[in-house]
Amino acid sequence: MKIAGMASNRGRNLMNVADRAPGGADLAVVLTNDSDAPVLDKARERSIPTEVVEREGQSRADHEARVVDALAAYDVDLVCLDGYMRVLENTYLEGAPTTINVHPSLLPAFPGMDAHEQVLEAGVKTTGCTVHVVDETVDDGPIVTQEPVPVHEDDTVADLEDRVLYEAEFRAYPRAIRWFAEDRVTVDPEAGTVSVDGDGDRSFPERRLTSADLAAELRYGENPHQDAAVYADPTVEEASVVGAPQLNEGAKGMGYNNYNDADAALDIVKEFDDPACAVIKHKNPAGCAVADTVSEAYADALSTDAKSAFGGIVALNRACDAATAEQIVESFKEVVVAPAYTDDALATLTEKDNLRVLAVGDAIEQRDPRVEQPIVGGRLVQDRDRQSIERSDLEVVTERAPTDDEIESLLFAWQTIKHVTSNTIVFATGTETVGVGAGQVSRVDAVEIAEKKATADAEGKSADGAVMASDAFFPFPDGIEAAADAGIEAVIQPGGSVNDDDVIAAADAHDMAMVFTGTRAFRHD
Repeated sequence: MKIAGMASNRGRNLMNVADRAPGGADLAVVLTNDSDAPVLDKARERSIPTEVVEREGQSRADHEARVVDALAAYDVDLVCLDGYMRVLENTYLEGAPTTINVHPSLLPAFPGMDAHEQVLEAGVKTTGCTVHVVDETVDDGPIVTQEPVPVHEDDTVADLEDRVLYEAEFRAYPRAIRWFAEDRVTVDPEAGTVSVDGDGDRSFPERRLTSADLAAELRYGENPHQDAAVYADPTVEEASVVGAPQLNEGAKGMGYNNYNDADAALDIVKEFDDPACAVIKHKNPAGCAVADTVSEAYADALSTDAKSAFGGIVALNRACDAATAEQIVESFKEVVVAPAYTDDALATLTEKDNLRVLAVGDAIEQRDPRVEQPIVGGRLVQDRDRQSIERSDLEVVTERAPTDDEIESLLFAWQTIKHVTSNTIVFATGTETVGVGAGQVSRVDAVEIAEKKATADAEGKSADGAVMASDAFFPFPDGIEAAADAGIEAVIQPGGSVNDDDVIAAADAHDMAMVFTGTRAFRHD
């Protein structure tokens, strides 16, 4: 799509559009009514043709006719105004292609030349910009899209001008042009409306507007030289470490890494209906277990890798009782997360000066349907991995079928592995981890690390007779061979490798049971 830009001054929005070419749109010409407009030099630097059509004492209609004639030579499909300081009337509107404008407020509020001054005088807390179709009215044409930005108490007109330009206009104008370029916009002049195909109710909306409230400025980020803060979404009903009361007020506050790890720990124990505990270090479980009581679950989880659990995060999905608290304080931990605490448990935990004790409430189930991860230039958003594999979902692919006890362990290991950084392997016995091999670029390396952890670091546990979970398929039989050497007797994995037959044959050769889930469980954040 070819577009024309019309500006009377710097044309910063037009240059942004030219540089980004939203939807493949090509800025074919920049037209101005002022021969001294800085936009001319900016356009020439980008080799964009320019046209100067000054009024020169002509009537408004005659001047508009010359503008229409100048644009016609470039055969453009859309005209984009950017601070074009002339009111356009019938001669232009009847002769030119569809024309859009970006206005620095959320219309219909604050139309006209001094929008930022009006915003500050009115004392509103949110402003932004509006992209609208130009018609015979002034700043009242059909709205294509809008973008909000906050107004701060100490803002000046210059502050607002910069924020609205860079945080709103630079987002909204290219978005609107992309929609036009993709032929998704329908303008109905008689009804005074604009519709955009796909901008309605859909799983992932065309526009995503979110806001959050500053909950706390943190001591530092991942490292002491990084500043950090935590923002809260008050609409979230699910148990969360954000805003959870810290019950030992004298302890130092939560840090960036504490929040990250505590969130990861809490997310694991939400997987299980029975009493569960996860001990986390750097977002990965040093151990996880389900038992009859949280005290037993903690002991089982800790004994997977007590060495790595030093300085870690403990999460429980039941109220913390005195017995569990006494076990927790036997070694150094950073944070404990639980729905609640008995008085005796709280008395024990708060004896440790800098053990942060968080009470997250009773909503210990996964409710939020989406998770997101910021990346440079945007955010990744995906459905939460809420898969819960049951016995009936398993496909037995080996000559030997797993026993009932092995199936219980396989299902536990699968629910746990979703929370371990890929590539990952989890060894388990019963409903407790035995060894965890996390975050390896080679799957066979992950098997070997899980075996090493089970042999060298687990207390009272062994890989011999355990089961193994893999978050993705085995590309070669070498992972199965390494597991057999460790004493693994049953495996759960997605399947789907071109070498599945060889992998299954290796399992059969060791009388190992193997089941396929048909779905993988990568975690890359």
